[in-house]
Amino acid sequence: MQLKALKVLTELSYNSHFVRMIYRNAIFRNRKDAGEQLARALEKYRNMGVLVLAIPRGGVETAYYVAKHLHAEMSLVVTRKLGFPLNPEAAFGAVTEDGSIYISEAGLQYVSQEEMREILDDQKEVMEDRIQKLRKGKPIPDIKGRTVIIVDDGIATGATLFATIELCKNKGAAKIVVAVPIAGKHMENMLRRKVDDVIILEVPPIYNAVSQGYEEFPNLSDDEALAFMQKWDEEYRLSHA
Repeated sequence: MQLKALKVLTELSYNSHFVRMIYRNAIFRNRKDAGEQLARALEKYRNMGVLVLAIPRGGVETAYYVAKHLHAEMSLVVTRKLGFPLNPEAAFGAVTEDGSIYISEAGLQYVSQEEMREILDDQKEVMEDRIQKLRKGKPIPDIKGRTVIIVDDGIATGATLFATIELCKNKGAAKIVVAVPIAGKHMENMLRRKVDDVIILEVPPIYNAVSQGYEEFPNLSDDEALAFMQKWDEEYRLSHA
């Protein structure tokens, strides 16, 4: 069964390359451009006391521009993708720092319970280090009773996003909003069944890779993500002094 899953994932990888070849007209210059456009689309949440929750790493840059425009509190959630045993780079699910879990249908079908437990244990061991690195050990701000806007730079499998949605529900968020620059139509339909509001700037007719929407889409390092968090923190403290 794992070999069958690997074959499917290989085909998806090839299709992703094909999509990039035929879909050349990028929509956003970079994450800054996407974040600023996304912020304007979220205008109704400005000065409403919302919490902008970023999904690292690329989502932190996007979320910074959203939080800045909305005059909102910002934090990030530590999540870990759960990779297939034979292809760890391909996610069958994700787990968040509070133990909230999302498992895809493929994960339920192709990954045994024993394999899943081992993978979860391995990823949980990394969580504390990631919290120390990216949030300096600070807890996520209180979510209960608040509107939370989950921001990423786009949606591929949705694994970390769905796990983050579960975290927000488990922590008692009053309203959950998902805001991203680009995603596929199937993902948009799934999200509208899971959360209260969905803002997606671009839903291309042919979609299989987040990067297809960007002229520039470099990987964001931990240090670069941390720099955006520190920049927001300094600006937020000054504006509330």
